[in-house]
Parts: sequence; C-alpha cells; structure tokens
Amino acid sequence: MKMVSYKKDKEISFGPMFRKIILFALPIMAMNILQLLFNAADLVVVGRFASKEAMAAVGATGAIINLIVNLFMGLSVGTSVIVAQDYGAQDAKAIEKSVHTSITVSVIAGITVMILGLLLCNPMLIMIGTPADIIDLSAVYMRIYFLGVPASMIYNFGAAILRAIGDSRRPMYYLVISGITNALLNMYFVIVLNMSVNGVAWATIISQYLSMILILWCLIRNEERTIRLNLRKLHIDREKLAKVIKIGLPAGLQSLLFSISNVLIQSAINSFGTAMVAASSAAGNIEGFVATPMNAYYNAAITYTGQSMGAKKYDRIDEIAKICTILTFATWIIVGGLTMIFSRPLLSIFNSDPEVIRLGAIRINVLMVAYFTCGIMNVFPGLTRGMGYSVLPMLCTLIGACLFRIVWLVTFFKWFRNVYMLFACYPVTWALAGIGQVVSFFYARKKIRQEA
Repeated sequence: MKMVSYKKDKEISFGPMFRKIILFALPIMAMNILQLLFNAADLVVVGRFASKEAMAAVGATGAIINLIVNLFMGLSVGTSVIVAQDYGAQDAKAIEKSVHTSITVSVIAGITVMILGLLLCNPMLIMIGTPADIIDLSAVYMRIYFLGVPASMIYNFGAAILRAIGDSRRPMYYLVISGITNALLNMYFVIVLNMSVNGVAWATIISQYLSMILILWCLIRNEERTIRLNLRKLHIDREKLAKVIKIGLPAGLQSLLFSISNVLIQSAINSFGTAMVAASSAAGNIEGFVATPMNAYYNAAITYTGQSMGAKKYDRIDEIAKICTILTFATWIIVGGLTMIFSRPLLSIFNSDPEVIRLGAIRINVLMVAYFTCGIMNVFPGLTRGMGYSVLPMLCTLIGACLFRIVWLVTFFKWFRNVYMLFACYPVTWALAGIGQVVSFFYARKKIRQEA
C-alpha cells in the first residue's frame, strides 16, 4: 500500500543535505544536552546537599545500568531504521506495522530489563568492587531506578519513530518537560525532605513516566496518520520483528559489549577509592556535553541514510558521511577545547573537594585530547546501519573497543598502575574502533552500489 502524496519539505531524501542535517540534529542535540543537565542535577544536588558518598553512589551505578539496559535499548535503532526506510519508500501499511510492532517490543523489553535489574543490581555492585562506604546507597538507587525502565524504554522507541520521519523537535519538548520535573523533584526530595539517593531515584522515575505519557499521547494523536498509534492494534508482526532484530540486536549487542568494557573500567576506577569514583562521575557528565552533539549526528546519519535507502537515492550517502564527519571534527575542536580550558571550574560545580576536582581534571584532559576519534567511532555505525548492515559495526566495537580495552587493562594498566594509564585506554580504543567503523562503512557502501 503506497501513500498518495508527501510534502517535499518533510522528506529527508530531498533537498540540500547540510541544512537538513543541522536542522534535524539541533533538537536532538538540545534534547541530549538537557538530559545531561538533568542527570548532572542528580549529582550536583546529592554532591552539594547530601554527601560526597551519595554522589559517588549515584555515579557508580551508571556502568551497570547501561550494561543491563543497552542490549534491549539497542533495538530502538532497528525501529528507527525500518520506519525511516518504510517512510522513504512511502509505504503506509509497512509503517503502520513497524510502529505497532516497535511499541509492543518496547513494552516487553522494558518489563524484562526491570526484572533483570532488580535481580542483578546487588551481585553486580559487589562484582565490580564498589567501595564499602557507598555500596548500600548504590543498591538503593538502582532498585528504585529500574522501576522506571519500562517508561524509559517506551519513550525511546517512541522517540525513534518520530525521528525516523524527521520529527526531532517533539521528543525534545517532552524531555524538557520531564527534565524540569526531575530537577524540581530532586531539590524537593533532597533539600526539603532531606532524602539522599532515594530522593534522586524517585525523581528520575517520576519524570520517566511523564515522558512516556507524553510520547504515547503524541503518537496516538499524531497528525501524520501513517505513524498514528492505536493501542488496540498493538501486536508483533513477525516480518517487522525480524527486521528490527536484524538491525537492532547487533546495535544492542554493540552497546552491551561496550558497557561490559566500561564496567571493567569502572571496577578499576573503584579500586582508587571514593574520591576517584566521585571525580570520574562528575567528569563523565561534563564529557557528555561533547559526546551529545556527536550522538545527534549519529541519529541524523541513521535517519537520513535509511530514508535515502528507501528512496533509492544512494548518491546521498557519501554526502551525509562528509557532512557528519565535518560536524564531528568542528564539535571536537570547539566544545572539546572549551571543556579542557574550563574543566576545573566545571568540576567544582559538582563538588568542592580539591581531590575530586584534581582527579576529574585528569580524566577530562586525557579524554578530550583525542575525542574526535570517539565521534568517528559513533557516527559511522549510524551510516552503516542506515544501509541495513548492523553486524559489521558490532564486530568493530567488539574488537576495537571491548577486546582491546580488556587487553589494555591487563597489560599497560597493570604494568603502570596510575590514573593516566587507566584513562588512556579510552582514546586508544576509540581510535582502533573508529578505523574499523570507517572501513565497514566503505565496505557496505560498495556492496549497496553493486546490488543497485
């Protein structure tokens, strides 16, 4: 079933690409920056109004949460690609099946992850050597946090559907509303009610369910009939599920494998004590402001490449790759440079402890020197997945990032055990994985042209 007509200004596969990529990426960038600000608010509030231990407890959970969540969250990449391709091909019936299958999968995945998180949080915290003075606080935070994962999963799948048709603004608006709610509740629970990590966790899940309600309302009432959600039609179409899994599962496995390597690094960070955990948590939030624009380019690459594939406009793909590479480099120079210059003032916002600031500055300086390689490692998989190849990016991450991080930790870090050598594993493995991702892109591009 084909759509009768489309507005050209809504079709990503038509018109000047640079302007379209910028206009598409900016709302995602703003959304992710706001998310970072709201996440940073968690650490700032507990770091300033609770304790350094509470701040470290929240930060110590990130690697484990990502490890458990990312496998299933990666399936939303499959949603973005198949909806974008169906939209580019102007196939209304296919889009309807993709939308309802994706939302159904998000509900099942969210409940599954919630159960796994509740069961595994304590054993995982013990396994990575979480310091004894924060492990109980970390466990409290995680148990509450995972109650909100179903809402987060549904929001992310819903946002992927909207982005696939070129709508990156409304997901941003909904995140702004839920994020402001999160920040206000953080201050109320921690400052007014004198709660600790439990207050921050409850604020987070309340805001997650709010964002879920907003995204579902948008899909149910959407003026674009092809992506309109009808709760009575929720089901799993086997053909669409297979496509989501084909593209999304390798993306999820890539995130999972990446998270495993981050858990190992977090374990090494934990071995330096609570001050190092707090410093790394604060620095990680600050680094996110450089990673966020690059993540927006990744989303743009997936959507634009997917729609170009659906419209059979293969010549667009090279242009998309060039634009995303230029934007990644410019972001690294400008935002990365400013982050290095103002690293200590930024860290002091989170915590006034001089040792926390010193250690955090070390991490930022080591990582920012080569952060461009991280951008390449993230953007090029978006191009490759948009073409329908998802296994290759996963293998590049497995070998270039995960495997070599393990090798680095058991060799160079073990031989020269200091924080500089620990954090150096990031840029080294980014570069290795990035080279593999670029090679994978050119391989997929060649295959597509041969099959055209």
